[in-house]
Amino acid sequence: MARLTPRGGLEWAAIAFATGVVLNIDRVPAWVPVATFGFILWRLLAIARPVPLPGTITRSALALLLVAAVLLRFRTLNGLSAGTALLVLMGGIKLLETRTRRDQYIMIGASLFLLLAACLDRQGLLRSPVYLAHAWLCCTALAIVAYADSSGSFGTRAAMALAARSLLYALPLAVALFLFFPRLPGAFWAIPRSSQAQTGLGDTMTPGSITELTASYEVAFRARFEGSPPPPQERYWRGPVLHEFDGYTWRRGPASAYHPQPLEYLGMPYRYEVSLEPSSRRWWFSLDTASGAPDPRAFLTYDYQLVAAEPVTELTTYTATSYTQTRSRAEISSLARHRDTRLPPDRNPRTLGLARKLRAGSASDHAFVTAALDLFRTGGFSYSLTPPALGRDSVDDFLFNTRVGFCGHYAAAFVTLMRAGGVPARVVTGYLGGEWNPIGRYFIVRQSDAHSWAEVWLEGRGWARVDPTGVVEPERLRRGILDLLPNAVSAPARFVWSRPWLNAALERWDALNAWWNERVVRFNYEDQLGVLANLGFNSPGVRQLGWVFAAALIAWLAWIAWQLGRAPLAPMPDRLARAYGRLCRKLTRAGLGRESTQGPLAYAQEIERARPDLAEAIRPLLMRYADLRFGASGARQREAGVRGFEQDVARLRLALSTGIKRR
Repeated sequence: MARLTPRGGLEWAAIAFATGVVLNIDRVPAWVPVATFGFILWRLLAIARPVPLPGTITRSALALLLVAAVLLRFRTLNGLSAGTALLVLMGGIKLLETRTRRDQYIMIGASLFLLLAACLDRQGLLRSPVYLAHAWLCCTALAIVAYADSSGSFGTRAAMALAARSLLYALPLAVALFLFFPRLPGAFWAIPRSSQAQTGLGDTMTPGSITELTASYEVAFRARFEGSPPPPQERYWRGPVLHEFDGYTWRRGPASAYHPQPLEYLGMPYRYEVSLEPSSRRWWFSLDTASGAPDPRAFLTYDYQLVAAEPVTELTTYTATSYTQTRSRAEISSLARHRDTRLPPDRNPRTLGLARKLRAGSASDHAFVTAALDLFRTGGFSYSLTPPALGRDSVDDFLFNTRVGFCGHYAAAFVTLMRAGGVPARVVTGYLGGEWNPIGRYFIVRQSDAHSWAEVWLEGRGWARVDPTGVVEPERLRRGILDLLPNAVSAPARFVWSRPWLNAALERWDALNAWWNERVVRFNYEDQLGVLANLGFNSPGVRQLGWVFAAALIAWLAWIAWQLGRAPLAPMPDRLARAYGRLCRKLTRAGLGRESTQGPLAYAQEIERARPDLAEAIRPLLMRYADLRFGASGARQREAGVRGFEQDVARLRLALSTGIKRR
């Protein structure tokens, strides 16, 4: 087993810090870890060979330059991403001046803060063993630095064992903190997050935008119903509602002047829980139509879309109630009618003419809707995820030329026809369907389930959902994209879907992840009170949590004390051994470290060969120690000799370049 040295402590501190950088490498700009790994390599090379390290002025200038670079990149030094990038860079510069044991402790502390930053960012089940391994590595580095001057047999394996044992001893305390330490409502870590890549549906729709989204097999959200779920053809998950059309692109537009229509809810209610994956967007999805905002963090817009006050940057869970059948109890306002019948006058002229023709042959709005759907049913249209590109007048091109499209094409064309015929209409985007997970007993709604449909205003009914895609491809209302057009989605999705055993394995893994997120990541104050209720408390509250945690803490401290009492106590070194240890440490700092197996006389011979200039002063001290330790002098004489040896060791001053001085 290799003897631990201060050099070994520096190497382990650098390794722990480098591993902490790796944990956060995908959330900081690429130049940050590149620069930091350069600093780490520079410091490690300086251990083995005479590589010059930067001086104080150079390090200070470099630190100021990097702080300015972080500020320029993030526009702030606050927030998780900016703070992590700054910690990574400043830790790298600190490593360039790391020489003492105190510096090594600081580097290990920075490594633990990087672990905390990674935990605050993501708490996925797959990352948990990685976090635990890094904690073990940091604790091992702490043990190695702490025992770097040990002359015993404490080596790397012993340090790893000590770190593992310490983590195991801390595990009961961690469980007690998790279960019983009172959790404040709301986000305890109110740390601003930087903007991340947005995923999922946006507030605009152009031909092909949803088609690109359906190639993704990523999970958008999971939904667990309390009772029976709605049939497949009614599993419409409402998202952004689009009102404004420029002839090619649909947009949501401002909504400050509009008020929600009061609804009469028909049929049975569906109560369900949604676990929404991070998307950096503000949309919360609900079964069409939600009866109200399920959480103070979100509100229900005038067109019945759930919108959050902040972008969804972490896993978000909410419970909602929806009705799949509704009826308006008021007339549409003139302002809303004008908005949802407006079309650009100089775009899609053939479509406008077709709408006027269909409208002239329809006795009512309902008959006009039926005539437009019959057009899609009998007009030779086909459903495809890879339709041809459309021109400037996209609706004209689709209806009269290509006649091949996806849900976005059909919804946009239908709403354009309705508006041209004087019927208020709008495009609704969201998701349709969901994949049943029999293990977790919930639906997985993926990005590939993205869908768009239309809503039209009918007198006596209000806003009614019309899905023209279901006329062209009725199976889309009951089956997913993978079932209908497996070759049109991404290759990984096709690979998983075509192998039932792999799909079943992914279902089990997804169910395990869902359990982890529900039972561990989102464990909150209400869950803590539920644990207390299971323990027999009738009216649990914060006070009961405090008492239970205090009892658990006392029990843990008693267990630790019992464990320490069982361990054999190491014999305390006597005065002579402590003085000899001080002498060895002074010699080690002068570059004359002692091997763990060397006796005092062999040590003296080694010093005489390595530093003849020091031998005259050091050799008598080591021989006196050998005589006092192993000689047969009397008690009084030995006491005086030990006292004199202590005084000579205390007066000894060593320097690497000037040799020995005595005072």
